[in-house]
Amino acid sequence: MSDRQPPRRRVPGPARPERSPRAVVGQRRPGSGARPARRPAPGRATAPRPLKLGNPRPRLRMVGVGLALVLTAFTVRLLQVQAVDASTYAAKAEQNRYVGHVLAAARGGITDRNGVALATSVDAYDITADPTMFTRKQLKVGDGPEQAAALLAPILGQDQETLVRKLRPKNKKLQYVLLASRQTPQVWTQIKDLKSALAAKSRTDASTANVLAGVFSDPSSKRVYPNGDLAAGILGWVNAEGKGGGGIEQQLDKQLTGKDGKIRYAQSGGRQVPTVGSTETPAVPGADVELTIDRDIQWAAQHAITEQVKKSRADRGYVIVQDTRTGEILAMADSPGFDPNDLTKADSSAMGNAALQDAYEPGSTAKVMSMAAVLEENVATPLTHVVVPNRLHRGDRLFKDDVNHGTWNLTLNGVLAKSSNIGTILATGQLGRTQRQANKVLYSYLRKFGLGSYTGLGFPGETKGILAPPDQWSTSQQYTIPFGQGVSINAMQAASVYSTIANGGVRVEPTLVRGTKGADGRFEATPKPEKTRVISAKTAKTLAEMLESVVSDREGTGTRARIPGYRVAGKTGTANRVDPATGEYRGYTSSFAGFAPADKPRVTVYCAIQNATEGSYFGGQICGPIYKQVMEFALKTLQVPPTGAEPANLPVSFTP
Repeated sequence: MSDRQPPRRRVPGPARPERSPRAVVGQRRPGSGARPARRPAPGRATAPRPLKLGNPRPRLRMVGVGLALVLTAFTVRLLQVQAVDASTYAAKAEQNRYVGHVLAAARGGITDRNGVALATSVDAYDITADPTMFTRKQLKVGDGPEQAAALLAPILGQDQETLVRKLRPKNKKLQYVLLASRQTPQVWTQIKDLKSALAAKSRTDASTANVLAGVFSDPSSKRVYPNGDLAAGILGWVNAEGKGGGGIEQQLDKQLTGKDGKIRYAQSGGRQVPTVGSTETPAVPGADVELTIDRDIQWAAQHAITEQVKKSRADRGYVIVQDTRTGEILAMADSPGFDPNDLTKADSSAMGNAALQDAYEPGSTAKVMSMAAVLEENVATPLTHVVVPNRLHRGDRLFKDDVNHGTWNLTLNGVLAKSSNIGTILATGQLGRTQRQANKVLYSYLRKFGLGSYTGLGFPGETKGILAPPDQWSTSQQYTIPFGQGVSINAMQAASVYSTIANGGVRVEPTLVRGTKGADGRFEATPKPEKTRVISAKTAKTLAEMLESVVSDREGTGTRARIPGYRVAGKTGTANRVDPATGEYRGYTSSFAGFAPADKPRVTVYCAIQNATEGSYFGGQICGPIYKQVMEFALKTLQVPPTGAEPANLPVSFTP
């Protein structure tokens, strides 16, 4: 074995990192004669050389220019919005952000003369909606309007298709629609409960949407008539738009309505933003109206006429009660009537005031005007003898009384008491040397009593009746008008005639409204009615005594109207009736008119029934009891005592 050691193997050191050509300053390129770089020995590590960044200034310039362009664009846009087109954009913002609603004024109430409510308004709600909240984007469902309409239709009592059209308007930007007006609080409570239930379900069930989220309410009011159909013909009603549709509601609609206010506020999602201010013009409530009628007397009159119309199976009837001294109407009832609280069940033919709107021939109740003319012209007295034959030829007609009789030897008082047509023709024939002259005189008195003219009430639909000038009277009318045929009046005109006699011959225009009370609480009385002297006080007193004979004398036609303890003046009427449907005579108009106490009048009552088809049709038989019933009630209500004086007891007949 040789002691010689083997030669050492040289282990190469760590490789040096190869220099980048750009990292070595002054490095020569190959082929330039420079010495090539030495390759590091295998295994020897080379130290990393530091990196140098490029110049940042170009990049900063590019960023700066970009920012400048962006800021310039913003500045230009800002100038356009705030300066150039500021008003346009402001208007758009206002339109989209702010909404305005009308604040409906509370409608004034209507009371009777004692302050008892006849028509009033209660809290209600207008059901509204924001159509933009029913879109698929908002609800995540495709049939939001249909689903909402299906839920609301049975509650609001409307057709589902109608509600869908409201919730899906043509104007896609519309944010307010009225679904139903003047709904009761109970209706809104139902909708609120349904909204709450849907909202709770949508929080737990992602597939359920609150399709009623866009339904809201605005405070409103609803017209209510506490007494149902009582005085409906006087009061009228309020239509769906909140306007008076008849009666006092229509006549005084402007005063009752008041003045609506306005409110404007910022909204978001259909709800008011409370932190943003709002502008409001308060509504001015309507005035309260006080009528002249007495609710209790109105009830008695309406009850009495309703029962008799049913019993007689008549077309209709009316009763008027009037204060003889002031002309104030204490009651004006007609039957059939209607309930203004529920017009869906009302008969359109009954939705008026027949006592003012019906024109009809009055019959024998008009004879009192003929007698007034005869007495005032001094052509006869209550004791004047009038020989009344069974038939009377005048012109081409043969006239008769209601009953066949032999020759009657009557006084002028007896002619009125027995309601003789022939006797009336004979008496009024003395008003002139010729029949033509007599007609002119009679016509002048009929006009002064108010025939052929409006009553002065200014009531909607009132008729002034028909009274032709005397030169236009036919041969028949020359003799029929004196006993109430061939001339037409309304019930209020007829009542006013008797009130004129009761008031000493002075006609006072009837009144139905005592006054109004405005929002400031001040009561403004209705102007005093016009007064017209028609006949002298002496003639009026004589007529009152003659009218007593109709009721008190055993031969009178109005004995069923007697009231124990009171002196009663009255007159019956049974007239041929013109059927408004055919224009021909069919059936009868039965009536009774009078006042009490006869010697110191306070109250006038007039009753008429049209076309009674069952039982008697004579005015004294079916209207006399109504007169008695209503007059007794009115006298007691007004606390009118009997006078205690004895009646005149004028003779009815004479012995030849």
